[in-house]
Amino acid sequence: MSSRAPLVVANWKMNKTAREAAAFAEEFLALRPSLPDSVGVAIAPAFPALERLGRLLTHTQILLAAQDVHTETKGANTGEVSAPMLKDLGVAMALVGHSERRRDRKEDEAAFTRKIERLVENAISPLYCVGETLEERDGGKTDDVLARQMTALDPFGSLPAGLVIAYEPVWAIGTGRAASPAMAVEAHRQIRSLLAKRYGEGVAATVRILYGGSVTPANAATLFGEEEIDGGLVGGASLVPADFAALVKAAG
Repeated sequence: MSSRAPLVVANWKMNKTAREAAAFAEEFLALRPSLPDSVGVAIAPAFPALERLGRLLTHTQILLAAQDVHTETKGANTGEVSAPMLKDLGVAMALVGHSERRRDRKEDEAAFTRKIERLVENAISPLYCVGETLEERDGGKTDDVLARQMTALDPFGSLPAGLVIAYEPVWAIGTGRAASPAMAVEAHRQIRSLLAKRYGEGVAATVRILYGGSVTPANAATLFGEEEIDGGLVGGASLVPADFAALVKAAG
């Protein structure tokens, strides 16, 4: 069995005000003692809720995460948030390359490289997201897409500190159509193979690769039971404390 500690990350996207985030935390923290300690937990709220949620997570083992970061450390970038700002709030992890950023903001691998660099400079773990569209999967291009997206790591001579990868097939996000365990495992193995080519098999074996895409309490145990799947990056199912707790339990 893998020695990688499982991790479940809540990506709330553009949901929950700071007050709603605080209410979630209070309810989830009450459930936390009943959940396996072996499973890491992180919550990524919208930027306005980071400070308030972070105060509630202080002195817990739950990591505060951010949904994005800017490519620059500071400057004339109206509406953006830098890595030092996140660090000051106690953020320990940040998403990079989420499919919605790729699709809506047209961000590319060059930008993701710079974002990962800024995070590593500030001791924040990058959670790098990769995955194919339905058209790309149906066209047999999944491996090519993953290889292209993983080129964001090419400039790094060694593994970026704290790196986590999330495989999120775009066609499964928010659609209710999750990848089958076999499909997810195949993609995870491809990602780990790409890591091994860059950093060696020993290093690649230490990297946690999460699955994201319509994970629910109903299918989580089946997905997380696969040795290649080290947990999940969860959207809609992470918005309800009891459901998110069920996912953490399934990962354990």
